[in-house]
Amino acid sequence: MKVALIVSTYNRPDALDLCLKSILNQRVLPDEILIADDGSGNETRELINQYKEKNIVPIHHIWHKDDGFKLAQIRNKAIAQSSCDYIIQIDGDLILHPYFIKDHKEFAKPQSFVRASRVYLSEKLTNEKLSYKDINIKLFQPGISNIFSSFRISFLRFLFEKKYKIKGDELWEIHGCNMAYWREDAIKVNGYNEDFVGWGPEDKEFVARLVNLGLKKRFLKCGGIAYHLWHPINSKDNLSRNISIFEETKFSKRLFCQSGINKYLYN
Repeated sequence: MKVALIVSTYNRPDALDLCLKSILNQRVLPDEILIADDGSGNETRELINQYKEKNIVPIHHIWHKDDGFKLAQIRNKAIAQSSCDYIIQIDGDLILHPYFIKDHKEFAKPQSFVRASRVYLSEKLTNEKLSYKDINIKLFQPGISNIFSSFRISFLRFLFEKKYKIKGDELWEIHGCNMAYWREDAIKVNGYNEDFVGWGPEDKEFVARLVNLGLKKRFLKCGGIAYHLWHPINSKDNLSRNISIFEETKFSKRLFCQSGINKYLYN
């Protein structure tokens, strides 16, 4: 099984630097890294080129012109360019635990997709990490919230999955910054719906179509740990329209979106 890591980013090179540093610090490396760049400037491009020169893992910079918040579109372009079977998807403002990729690989199963957790860092701790370019995070370090999500315990991981029952609205819940799925399944539902413009919930709508396809949602707990760097809350100007798209997909049992990944697959 070949694993791709898709990293979405937009004009935050200081955070992306820590993210890439933590990726190359993995005990098990991904087979390729695809940086889904929603129109960042030259500083981000120069940073990515510096990491490419390390020649540790193939890094592909997928970029399009800045035309507003088009995360769904740039993720589709990255998925289309991947040559791997399995995709782990994160955001570029995460610091990954050294066993992040290993945990996701061990947890992967056919006919399913994975939701995993994120641990939030305070503004103060985030600024410290960025200032010192430090990717080391201690378990009980001040400035960490939802601390249970930072425990890495293998036997609890699989016990939690066995005992935890996903029901109700939890079926659609996902962290687009820490999830995993099979590339062929993403293509079956035509990837992300590019009718989404602006923040949220394009990831839930994508998940709704995976569920409608008959895939099982699995929750990776006590593993696949990612630390989320603080940032101001995103603008939610287009949220009402986006939510209506998600609700329609959920209740109509739609499998396939019209504006999706297929336009990039054969170019």
